[in-house]
Amino acid sequence: MAARGRCPECGSAALVEDAHYAQQQLVCAACGCVLAEGVLTTTYTEEEHLREVAYSQSTGQKEQLSRCLQRGIRRVQDLCKVLQLPAVFEETAVSYFQRALQLPAFHLVSLEKKELLGGCCVFVTCRQHNWPLTMGTICSLLYAKQDLFASVFLSLQKELGLSVPALSLADLVTTHLNSFRLFQPAANIPEPFLEDKEKLLARTMGIVELASETWLVTGRHPVPIATAAAFLAWQSLRPGPRLSCPLARFCRLAGVDLPPPAHLRLKELLEILLGMASQLSWLHGFALDKKTVVKHIGDLLQHRVFLLKNAFSQQDGQEQPDTAPGQGSPGQGSTGSPPVAQEKGCPSAGKRQPGGTLRPLLPPCLIHPRKRLRPAAPSAPDSAPTGDEPISDSEIEQYLRSPEEIRAFRKAKAW
Repeated sequence: MAARGRCPECGSAALVEDAHYAQQQLVCAACGCVLAEGVLTTTYTEEEHLREVAYSQSTGQKEQLSRCLQRGIRRVQDLCKVLQLPAVFEETAVSYFQRALQLPAFHLVSLEKKELLGGCCVFVTCRQHNWPLTMGTICSLLYAKQDLFASVFLSLQKELGLSVPALSLADLVTTHLNSFRLFQPAANIPEPFLEDKEKLLARTMGIVELASETWLVTGRHPVPIATAAAFLAWQSLRPGPRLSCPLARFCRLAGVDLPPPAHLRLKELLEILLGMASQLSWLHGFALDKKTVVKHIGDLLQHRVFLLKNAFSQQDGQEQPDTAPGQGSPGQGSTGSPPVAQEKGCPSAGKRQPGGTLRPLLPPCLIHPRKRLRPAAPSAPDSAPTGDEPISDSEIEQYLRSPEEIRAFRKAKAW
């Protein structure tokens, strides 16, 4: 039945009375706005006194999920479907989201942080189930900044008391290479640039392990290291047509972003490889550079423990003993270890320094510091104490213990 008046939302006069579960409501037929609602009996304490309250205050409304919670649950479920996660992951992430919204710490946060809260729940669930998922992947799907996402993630971990294991470097490399587009034929990828996924992953993991053993991973962002290692592995598998391909083009063909520090990580890896290559006798007659050394990455990785030990010293100033050609290092058999090249004429980072010692195997920040440290000014030599030095009043007070001594000192000082 039509009623008089107009809707305050849209201004329409089409107002009708609608019975909603035996409750009379005045509703706008144009926009659906509820102008007035009836009353009903609830299970609150008012029911004992046969009082009637509005439906919005009844237990029926309280039992329903809030609009924010409903939208958050749908967002978590959609994110799990996009990532193709198992059903148990989705249930765990939804339960984390429901628990988080009940905490006071997430009641008054901004809408943007509430949107990221669902992504954090999915991220925590994947980490707990050892599912390789990076924070960058979640942020790219949610169009979020990583620093803001990290702050919400830390708050969630603290408030719920969750134990989130760190993602290993091997899992991160596997996840990073899964996004490459070099494994399936495509129109923009030349045929010589296609590569087998398993071969590329195995060679990349070997280079990443070498980077970890030579201080190139510690304190660094892992993605540039994985990108540089994948580029070297990809070139070494088919060096002929791929050596002329730069790193930027490789990233464009693979469909991944080029991190700015990747060029520095590539340069550091090539310096280590050149140092190791100087210890191979069958490469002694070749003038190796940063391009040609890529052809021998397979041999260098196969004997990397032996080559690192003979190309670099473990401590600054420690000289490694000379090893005769064809013989292994101490503690290793002669089989399976390549002969050591002669020192003379090996232009690489691994040859001996003018002082007669090998280059130390130290982090790059110590070998090539960005800022020169100013040497400390030499302090004046302290003269031997004689016992006749003057003692200040503050020093005397440090030796006074009893109240009588303190009063006597104050009396003498006043006199």
